[in-house]
Amino acid sequence: MLLWGGPAWAATTGTTVDAAAAAVGGTGYRRLQAGPGWPSVVRPDLAAPGAGRADRRTALACFVQFTDMHMVDAQSPARFEYTHPLLGAGAFRAHETLAQHTSTALVQRVNAIRTGPFTGRPIDFTMTTGDNTDNHELVELDWFLTVLNGGRITANTGDPTRYEGVQDSGVTAYWNPGSALLDDYKAKGFPHLPGLLDAAIRPFDSPGLRVPWYCTFGNHDDSVVGTLPDGIPLVDGLYTANRKITGFSADQARRLARAMTDPAHVLDAAAVVAEGGLVRTVTPDARRRPFTTAEFVQAHLDPRHTGPGPHGHGFTDDNADGVDVFYTFPIAPGVTGVSLDTTTTGGFADGSIGLHQYLWLERTLKRGSSRYYDVLGLTHRQDVTDELFILFSHHTSWTMGNVLPDRRRPLDPRLDGRALVDLLGRFPNVVAWVNGHTHENRIVPHGTGDRAFWKINTAAHVDHPQHARIIELADNGDGTLSLFTTLVEGDAPYQADYDDTSPRGLASLAREFAFNDPHANANAVGAVTDRNTELLVAGRSPVR
Repeated sequence: MLLWGGPAWAATTGTTVDAAAAAVGGTGYRRLQAGPGWPSVVRPDLAAPGAGRADRRTALACFVQFTDMHMVDAQSPARFEYTHPLLGAGAFRAHETLAQHTSTALVQRVNAIRTGPFTGRPIDFTMTTGDNTDNHELVELDWFLTVLNGGRITANTGDPTRYEGVQDSGVTAYWNPGSALLDDYKAKGFPHLPGLLDAAIRPFDSPGLRVPWYCTFGNHDDSVVGTLPDGIPLVDGLYTANRKITGFSADQARRLARAMTDPAHVLDAAAVVAEGGLVRTVTPDARRRPFTTAEFVQAHLDPRHTGPGPHGHGFTDDNADGVDVFYTFPIAPGVTGVSLDTTTTGGFADGSIGLHQYLWLERTLKRGSSRYYDVLGLTHRQDVTDELFILFSHHTSWTMGNVLPDRRRPLDPRLDGRALVDLLGRFPNVVAWVNGHTHENRIVPHGTGDRAFWKINTAAHVDHPQHARIIELADNGDGTLSLFTTLVEGDAPYQADYDDTSPRGLASLAREFAFNDPHANANAVGAVTDRNTELLVAGRSPVR
C-alpha cells in the first residue's frame, strides 16, 4: 500500500481527499464536524505502478457512481418497520424520512465538482447501481426520477397536511422526534425535535444532474421491501390500504423476519399480516401502488423524464417489456459500459444471473475482444476492434447466491457470483465491475496478469456513510491502466442547527442521524484501501 496525494494540480476540493465527516467526541450520540481528508492509496495488487506515469497519462473516462439511494415512502402501509430489532436498518431508519434530501445533496455535490480530481477530465455520466427505490412504489419512482432530472419533490404520501408513519406513533421502538416520549432512540441520545417531520414532508427542489445518467436495476426496485416476492395477496394489498401496522408481538415479528429471509417460510408473511397487530388508520394513496419492471423501464423511456439524457437512461425499447433489463452503452471512444440485472423476482435480497443474460454477456465481451480465453483456459484470437469494458450491477459477486427462478424467464437456470467472476476472468479487456447492495465501501482485486480486474463496491446513500464515488479511467502509456476511485459526500454542512429546516440543513441532519442510528455499520466506510485509491491493472489491449 502506497499513500499518494496525487499530482500537485489534483482538484480534490469537495471530495473526501480534502475533508471527511468525523464525529465529535468518542462515545454516545455524537454530532459531526469536518475531519481530515483521506489519502489516495496506490494499490499495486494487480500491476506495479510505473515511475513517471502521471506525466504520460491519458484520461479515457470519468463517471460517478450513485448506489442504494432508497427513495423511501416512509409512511407506506407495506413497510415492515416493526421487524427492525431483528432485521436491522433495512426495516427502519431514524433518518429515513430525509432520504430524498440526502440524494439531492449528492446531486448538488456532483454538479459542483464537474471534473475528475486526478485526471481533470469532465464527468462523462453518472450511473446509479440499483435500489433506486425502497419498496418499488410509483411515488418512490417519481421521486427518484425527479431527484436526478430536477424538479419539485414533496416527500409525502397519504394526508397532504401531516405525517402518518411510525415516527409519530407513540411506539417506543421507533424514534418519535416530535414527541417528548422517552423512546428507545432518545434513550440513546437522539434529540427531541418538534417540527422535524413537518419539515421533512414540505416541498423542496432538486436541481437535477448536469451530466447524463444511466440506471441499473436493484432488488428493492422489484420486490416488497426488497425481500418478499410480489403476488402474495394479503401483503400486496397493504400498499394502498388505510391500515398501517406499527407493531407486532415479538413472536409475530420473528415469524415475519424469517419469511423475509428463508424461502421455505415465505408464505408465512401473509399469515402474520392476517393476524393483525398494533394498527393505526392512515390516508390511503393510490400512488403507493407497486410498479412492475416494465413500468420502471417505461418511466425512464418517457420523454418527460429524459432530463440531462440520454433518452431512456440506458434502457431502450428492447427493454420496455421488463423481461430483459440489461444493456450496453458507450462510455467513451474505446470504452463500453455494461449494465446487468442481477435481481430475481423469486424474492429475497441477494441475487444471481440467468443463463440467458450470461450468454448475452459472453457474446458482448467476445465482440469487443481480439483475444480471450475459453472455459478450458485456451487462448482465442480474432480480428475485431478491441473495447475496454466496465460492468455495472446491483449485487456483488459474494451476494449472488440466490438462484431462485425468475418468473420473467421461469425456465432459465440461475448462476451464482462465482460463475460470473469466472466469465469475466476470461476476457482481458474487462477492467472493472462496479456495484452496490452491501451498503459498504469495499474494493477487491480478482485474478492475475491479463485475467484480472477490480471489483469496486460503494456504500449506500441511504445509510451511513452516505457516499458516492467518482471513478476515472486513464491509460498510463506503459502497458497499464489506472482506475482512480474518489469518494464524495453530500453538499450539506457537517453540522446544522436543529432548527435549520432548509433542504441543506435537513440533509446535514440526515447524515448525523444516519451516523448515530443504532443499526449503523461503523465499518461501512471501509479501510483506507477501500476509499480513495489508484487501482493499477496490466496487460490490456491498446486503447485507440
